[in-house]
Amino acid sequence: MTKSTLKLKQYAQESREIVNYLVVIDTNVIVSALLSRHSDASTVQVIEALLDDQFTPIYNDEILSEYDDVLHRKKFHFPESTIQALLQYFKKYGIYADRLATDEMLPDPKDLAFYEVCMAKREEDSMLVTGNMKHFPSKPFIVTPNELLDIIRTNP
Repeated sequence: MTKSTLKLKQYAQESREIVNYLVVIDTNVIVSALLSRHSDASTVQVIEALLDDQFTPIYNDEILSEYDDVLHRKKFHFPESTIQALLQYFKKYGIYADRLATDEMLPDPKDLAFYEVCMAKREEDSMLVTGNMKHFPSKPFIVTPNELLDIIRTNP
């Protein structure tokens, strides 16, 4: 993920414009992308699409905290500079959204923040991208990395 890491550092200094797609990125997508050694992996391509302004991330403090906690797990050995660049990217170029309370019951309660932040921006056609579809309700706006890439490619 060297290319993306370099882009993260480069973009930390630039101003960006908001693009049409609004996407909440589940932590597993980021972890998978950072662990991958294959540039053609769908999760890597999702992060590349993010850094290429093909969509705008949506976040809140709970989501950033989850990213920070998980990316700092010792088993991953992610460089601190990569973690901080990624978190700064979200703060600088993403859209902050408060959760929209729902009655949804998810297998992992920590995933509710991702779902409810996405729901807060549904009027703007927000999506949630995850590698763990079974953790979320089956809804057309909850997509896999491959599905998100197909949407972006089909409707640039």
